[in-house]
Amino acid sequence: MLAPVNVVHNTIPQNNNMMAPTHISTTSPSTNNTSNLGQKIPLGNNNFNNNNNNRKQQVMTHKQQQQNSIDDIPKSALMEEYKSGRTGRKFELSDIQGHVVEFSKDQHGSRFIQKQLERATNSDKEMVFKEVQPYALSLMTDKFGNYVIQKFFEYGTHTQKKKLAKELKGNVLSLTLQTYGCRVIQKALEVIDNEDKEVLVSELKGHVMRCVQDQNGNHVIQKCIEKVPSTTIQFIVDSFGGKVAEQAVHTYGCRVIQRILEYCEEKQTQPILDEILRDILKLVVDPYGNYVVQHVLSRGKLEHQSLIIIALRGNIQDLSTNKFASNVIEKCYQQASDEERIGMVSELVGTPEQDITDIPLYHMMKDQFANYVVQKIIELSDEDQRKPIIETVRPHVDKIRKLAYGKHILSTIEKYEKL
Repeated sequence: MLAPVNVVHNTIPQNNNMMAPTHISTTSPSTNNTSNLGQKIPLGNNNFNNNNNNRKQQVMTHKQQQQNSIDDIPKSALMEEYKSGRTGRKFELSDIQGHVVEFSKDQHGSRFIQKQLERATNSDKEMVFKEVQPYALSLMTDKFGNYVIQKFFEYGTHTQKKKLAKELKGNVLSLTLQTYGCRVIQKALEVIDNEDKEVLVSELKGHVMRCVQDQNGNHVIQKCIEKVPSTTIQFIVDSFGGKVAEQAVHTYGCRVIQRILEYCEEKQTQPILDEILRDILKLVVDPYGNYVVQHVLSRGKLEHQSLIIIALRGNIQDLSTNKFASNVIEKCYQQASDEERIGMVSELVGTPEQDITDIPLYHMMKDQFANYVVQKIIELSDEDQRKPIIETVRPHVDKIRKLAYGKHILSTIEKYEKL
């Protein structure tokens, strides 16, 4: 079985270790700056210092609006009217003008806006957007507000998408690691221009492995690999150099490696494949690493599939008795060429001179995992490939029937030939 491909999840586990955004006072600094009266003025260019201070004040004002105005908005009578439905009024976007942010951070209000944006006129979208934009960052990390931002990335005008992409700049890493912010980043990467993608993704340089191993961040890295030009995300691929085996056995790292193998160019995937083959025996027995190997067997080139099969030959019995590696052996046989299948069956049945109790097939029929491998091989084989197995089993039917899983093996064989 292949590991489920994790793209955007509707429900992403919360990161309990994530720090909440710092809350800053929303009170804008006074332009009169009367607090400086009576204080000593530093020596130097006073005009330059004053201008610099004014710029800082303007920046802080914007940040203050972004960070916590959303928490200061009280519940209105309009919201209560909408949620209660007592008046029977049919709400439109124009009815919530002046209350868009309040509705965005409410579960029912957010759903209303999302649904309306799907069929809204450009003028209605602009009305909503003007109220949303000053609080965009706060809404991106809000449980319900993030969906409104995602909807704008999906249904907003080109200009609105560009403006939202600009709001992301300088905040990509923190949003990537945040439960709701990571969803916004993923949606943005699906729709914004490649030029904007390059700017945003560049903020993850130097932080790739931190994101890969994060329950939220790994989804963003996967989306980068899927939606951003391969040349732009070369730094992501490079981050795995010498670390493929380590990341392949990680619950999130294994997913990212699969996306690299699936979407990147051959010159980018070859070093990854080389490291996988180098540690193949370690990976196939791992709860996560086995999925990476199966991915190569299912989607890789024939030459890579053959290299894996060759690397595992001689260990079929031992690997088949492992819970995770047994799935890899089944996948090997499924993808193997006729010649490779003959070789694998020969390894199982041994030689005519060997006693039945000495051959790998006999021991596999007694094992809780390996017996399924035997059944799968019988099912996938053609008549000629099954023949050596049937000839080996037929003289020992009574003995095999007494084995823990012998009846299952015999039953599978009898679907194709009577014993």
